[in-house]
Amino acid sequence: MSQLKLSSFVYSDKPFHSINHVFIQHHSRLFRSNISRPSKLSNFPTINCSLRELRQRIASVKNTQKITEAMKLVAAAKVRRAQEAVVNSRPFSESLIDVLYSINQQAQLEDIDIPLTNIRPVKKVALVVITGERGLCGGFNNFVLRKAEVRIAELENLGLDYTVISVGKKGNSYFIRRPWVSVDRFIEGEGFPTAKDSQVIADDVFSLFVSEEVDKVELLYTKFVSLVKSNPVIHTLLPLSAEGEIRDANGNSVDASEDEFFRLTSKEGKLAVERDKLMGKSDVFLPNMEFEQDPVQILDALMPLYLNNQILRALQESLASELAARMNAMSNATDNAIDLKKSLSNVYNRERQSKITNEILEIVAGAEALL
Repeated sequence: MSQLKLSSFVYSDKPFHSINHVFIQHHSRLFRSNISRPSKLSNFPTINCSLRELRQRIASVKNTQKITEAMKLVAAAKVRRAQEAVVNSRPFSESLIDVLYSINQQAQLEDIDIPLTNIRPVKKVALVVITGERGLCGGFNNFVLRKAEVRIAELENLGLDYTVISVGKKGNSYFIRRPWVSVDRFIEGEGFPTAKDSQVIADDVFSLFVSEEVDKVELLYTKFVSLVKSNPVIHTLLPLSAEGEIRDANGNSVDASEDEFFRLTSKEGKLAVERDKLMGKSDVFLPNMEFEQDPVQILDALMPLYLNNQILRALQESLASELAARMNAMSNATDNAIDLKKSLSNVYNRERQSKITNEILEIVAGAEALL
């Protein structure tokens, strides 16, 4: 009698139905033991949907991953340019402020009246709030708007009036939904900020301060520190003063506790921040510097440049911070999409394996019933 050994089964010249019976009994016990055995994938979440819906969800997560990864690369390419613009503009800005401080101090000693440097009791403050033009950048816009809310509450507690100049689509939509907040103007920007964009804001600030509608102007924007860190700050724009704190009619200081006082510096190739203390008159003058023209003429020529430069720098800082926040947010979103895709794929494979096992069990059970 000839025999053929295959997969632990012995096939002989017995009738076919008896061989089939042995095969079914063996595999029936095998499938039942596999089902009763604990699965290594039992810790995966249970998702009540069909295999087709799981495939659709996996495909959707893959598409989302491609989009977030592309947005991350775009933000990374742009943030480099924005960072260079921030670093390159700081030396000129700091030198300009030092010159203005020195000339303004000389003008104060000579008792010369200059509109943009006049320090008067503060009754109303203009708050220039700079936000982003788009979302998908984590908590970037929320941090700025929260800072604005806190500053507005501080001014109200001091009994001071205020008005807001909103710059950026996100800030505009936020303040439009809050009609009780006094907003002087809504301004939107596109792409990288230019001197033309900052001039629009500077003209509005100039008219408000010179007409004495406001007695102080503050910039609220996000300061760029590094690719992983940025902080919303308040920066006193007007009046330009080297004498220290600006006070209201009752003599109370109206400066924010974290006011930057014009100091955003670079040290040893790294970005750094310094806050100036109250400067004495002897610390203000620039050494070895003489001016032939009258201080009033120099200040009249430099103050518009100062306004434009400070606002442009704030716009650049805000844009660099926004792009860095978007790059980090899209990086996290990409990582989450990869993890979610892996989890869904494991669940899909588990459900598919379970479905195939159940179908084979049904076939085996049906075959046993026919024997």
